[in-house]
Amino acid sequence: MSEAPAGWPAMSIAQAHGLLTAPGMPFEMETKTIRGVEMRVWKNQPPTLRAIVEAARAHGEKVLLVYEDERVTFEAFYRAVSAYARELQAQGVVKGDRVAIIMRNLPEWIVAFYGAASIGAIVTPLNAWWTGAELEYGLTDSGAKIAVMDAERYQRLIEHLPRCPDLARVYVSREIEEIAHPLVTKLESVIGAATDWASLPDQPLPDVELEADDDATIFYTSGTTGKPKGALATHRGVNSNILSGACAGARAFLRRGEKPPEPDPNAPQRSTLLSVPFFHATGCFAVLNPSLFGGAKLVLMHKWDVIRAFELIQRERIQSAGGVPTIAWQLIEHPLRENYDLSSLESVAYGGAPSAPELVRKIKETFPKSASGNGWGMTETCATVTTHGSEDYTNRPMSCGPAVPVAELQIRDPADGVTVLGVNELGELWAKGPMIVKNYWNKPEATTQTFVDGWVRTGDLARVDEEGFCFIVDRAKDMLIRGGENIYCIEVENVLYDHPAVMDAALVGIPHKTLGEEPGAVVTLKPGASATEAELRAHVAEHLAAFKVPVKVKFWHETLPRNANGKILKNELKKLFEDEKV
Repeated sequence: MSEAPAGWPAMSIAQAHGLLTAPGMPFEMETKTIRGVEMRVWKNQPPTLRAIVEAARAHGEKVLLVYEDERVTFEAFYRAVSAYARELQAQGVVKGDRVAIIMRNLPEWIVAFYGAASIGAIVTPLNAWWTGAELEYGLTDSGAKIAVMDAERYQRLIEHLPRCPDLARVYVSREIEEIAHPLVTKLESVIGAATDWASLPDQPLPDVELEADDDATIFYTSGTTGKPKGALATHRGVNSNILSGACAGARAFLRRGEKPPEPDPNAPQRSTLLSVPFFHATGCFAVLNPSLFGGAKLVLMHKWDVIRAFELIQRERIQSAGGVPTIAWQLIEHPLRENYDLSSLESVAYGGAPSAPELVRKIKETFPKSASGNGWGMTETCATVTTHGSEDYTNRPMSCGPAVPVAELQIRDPADGVTVLGVNELGELWAKGPMIVKNYWNKPEATTQTFVDGWVRTGDLARVDEEGFCFIVDRAKDMLIRGGENIYCIEVENVLYDHPAVMDAALVGIPHKTLGEEPGAVVTLKPGASATEAELRAHVAEHLAAFKVPVKVKFWHETLPRNANGKILKNELKKLFEDEKV
């Protein structure tokens, strides 16, 4: 722990949470029984995603989205959502049907998301970086009735559509040429271009009864079996991020001995540069949804480019940026940073990948009025479970923060999954709260292994200190995190095994300063067989998304080293890449 500022903290985490959640306070909690389990919930949380859309309309002519030269107001967004919700109903979509979204961060993404969610459909965003085969799996596993995609994803999926029997209609956005396919409709023929949404009819959302604990979304997370699993979340789970994030901000003031500021309707509009995908829980649940509810402006990037980011921060007076440590490092270290006015930045926050403690110090040095922050969560927790920022983060840079008030953490013995360990003892991290998803879609066995009596078994090895700060020490699952994207080793290894020349294969992490780590493969070829590094990388690229392709392949000329249980000794193999560190 570094040296704390004089007189800090003014109160403990428990005392701060006690004040913030007291009866009558905005962050008041109550106890609910959800799926047979009693747990704390936010009393004043918006109940559904439909309620978020209704609340957002109150922000009127404020700008909600900026994308390239397009600007969309909250009112225009509402009208587009209502129009698309009505279109979905006309196509026979009813409560519980799955509507898939497969596109980059575009204005149409959020219209598709909230249009479907507002009528009770289960929105199923798929990873836009996936290959056609991976996307086909997501569509068929979820049983999606409708899919909304951009032109690039449509081209990737054309040959796969006949193998998606549940699909009744496909909407393609930003497609220039006419599309001749019986299932396909141009999205613009229904809602028009984003710049025209303000002229759509003023009509309310279709009348559909929704409850907080109704099914809302399926987000896919890669699995140790190699096939992604769909995490089924409720409206309550998704919306929990709104008060979880706001409560963390208020806690920082109390820890300093200051009173959290009252909401000021005349304050300048908050603005965020969004550089993480909407198809991840962080981008959708922790950034998009709270921004929509709170009236903030979101500036989207077609793809991450640090110079373009500087331009947008300067032009749009961006207050919040980040996403993953990669982006924070680039904002700090680019040699042309001094050419831009970045003085509006107040927050550089990130999660989703390991980050070095020096990053906290670098952010403070580079952007003096900017606070850094991180947190911990996963797809199975609808994003936010712990939050970390301000002096707490500076003081404990290796931590991901304490649990938000409605969540609980336990460290359990990994051997039995039952015994709860003590303060600072190392074990497996378990989490409980209203943000935990219901189950894995159509995967009862995996559900039983991961979700137990309201708790999620995370697979992370961690410890929790005397004040409740969580420290992730290692991942129990065989997984890498490359710039915020999970790569499950077995998925890549299975593809390598499918190559006719490969006898043995292992994937390990190569440390990388900005991405956290990159995948490196070690393979043993079959006797008499031959294959080059380029050939094996191309083989993986044919079957898996580009971020999963090993950046390096090393050849091992005997059976890979294993322990007595037959498990590959990956720590030994990592040494092969020590000269590859970036």
